[in-house]
Amino acid sequence: MTSARVKPNILSVGRLYCDLIFTDLPRMPSLGTEVFAEGFSAHAGGGAFITAAHLADLECRSALAAMLPPAPFKELMRPELEGASVDLSLCRSLPPEAGPQVTVAMVHSGDRAFLTRRAGPALPEISSDMLVDTGVQHLHIGELASLVERPDLLEVAQKAQVTVSLDCSWDESLTAADIAPFLGRIDVFLPNESEHKRLSHLGLLSPMARVTVVKRGARGASALTSDGTIDAPTLPLEAVDTTGAGDAFNAGFLNAWLRMRPLADCLAAGNLRGGLAVNQRGGFTHPTEPLPDRGRTHG
Repeated sequence: MTSARVKPNILSVGRLYCDLIFTDLPRMPSLGTEVFAEGFSAHAGGGAFITAAHLADLECRSALAAMLPPAPFKELMRPELEGASVDLSLCRSLPPEAGPQVTVAMVHSGDRAFLTRRAGPALPEISSDMLVDTGVQHLHIGELASLVERPDLLEVAQKAQVTVSLDCSWDESLTAADIAPFLGRIDVFLPNESEHKRLSHLGLLSPMARVTVVKRGARGASALTSDGTIDAPTLPLEAVDTTGAGDAFNAGFLNAWLRMRPLADCLAAGNLRGGLAVNQRGGFTHPTEPLPDRGRTHG
């Protein structure tokens, strides 16, 4: 980890989606019926980008390695991608024949459901030399499925001597055999409560990584290590849109963790950043005015 006085240099990797977000649903859709949403917005999405954008807003040196979508989605997302202060130089473009990579998010009663189409590779080629040359100190992987697709990322990180964090973003097609070889090599694993329960039911024991952080939404978060468990509550909030809140939490937690803060402080920073996210539509919207309690952890 880095000194508290040095801005962490973090590379986030994973799939980049165009998020189509429907809010204020009277109920969730069911087969044979139609539901009308009061609100709609389109945003750049995917855990890697959302975490990278929040890290940049927290004054980290934040970069993204992802596959940019073909038209028309690239143009739709361009304002957010360029406005997030994230270094996109390691991104590459999907070919037009790959088609769209899209997530439909449906938000109802403070929770949400997703429908997603993946296209093409999860991310561009990344080498240890790239990490060393760009001064990367930490690699954040935006979803477990991306790591299963690209297990070489752990060797790349190890060779470059950088720490690694991993969000879960549950994929029900994955089995314990797919997952087990990786988690013990992760420094910070960041599943939400439902994902953690599913992994436990698959027989994976906690702590699943060196530090396992279980995100519990409105009930805060917990850090599990071989030394025990630390719980941190969060302030009660009325959620506008919970899309990307867990990825925002990741940024707050990692920003503090990489600055060598105690785990309790890291959880508090994650909760604050997640709270900011649920008060806006989309995973990340660049604030137009400074906010006094954005979960910023200064060196």
